[in-house]
Amino acid sequence: MAKRHFFVTGTDTDAGKTCVSTGLLVKANQQGLRTIGLKPVSAGCEDTEQGLANDDALKLQAAATQVLSYPEINPFAFEPPIAPHIAAEQAGRKLSADRIAAMCRGSMMHPCDFLLIEGAGGWRVPLNARETFADIPRLLNMPVILVVGMKLGCINHALLTAEAIVRDGCQLVGWVANTIDPHMSCFDENLATLTAKFNAPLLGVVPHLSDVTPEGVAEHLDIKVLLD
Repeated sequence: MAKRHFFVTGTDTDAGKTCVSTGLLVKANQQGLRTIGLKPVSAGCEDTEQGLANDDALKLQAAATQVLSYPEINPFAFEPPIAPHIAAEQAGRKLSADRIAAMCRGSMMHPCDFLLIEGAGGWRVPLNARETFADIPRLLNMPVILVVGMKLGCINHALLTAEAIVRDGCQLVGWVANTIDPHMSCFDENLATLTAKFNAPLLGVVPHLSDVTPEGVAEHLDIKVLLD
């Protein structure tokens, strides 16, 4: 089977990128695929015996079948839970799209059938004064999966993000509706509007789960279109 590599972005911070990414990895695992999940840049890390570690990156590491070291999954880890470019400045480090893409390419050398790279925050989160996370999938020529956090205002955020993805020269190959607000008014109508507006397939609707596990999320996802 040909390799399938995808960049996962969200409509905003806390849209559910990691929740959906781990679910996608488990879904691929269930089909016998070798999987890898990368989170090249993270802000909001805890100091461990092995160094700074991010919970989202650890979840991706645990959900994948292929064993990679933590630095291969998350080479740029920062302690404060703030915008990555600000966290990097405070730590005296510099983020660049070229360097991040190079790190990802190194990790992508491992045997793998299905690989996800999870961004940080939304599509246009800055890396430095000139570049944003959008430059990474562009440099890697990687199609994009968009996680839409279903809540009031999501239609505007989702359509603007989808427009930006295409305008930046990347391909939107699928999207996932992730229920952030279990009491969202007119959920079905909002979902129908997005489905009609998007020029990309809906990969699944993840309900608001009381116990969020990658296996539980995977039950609500369909990745057949990603494997064709």
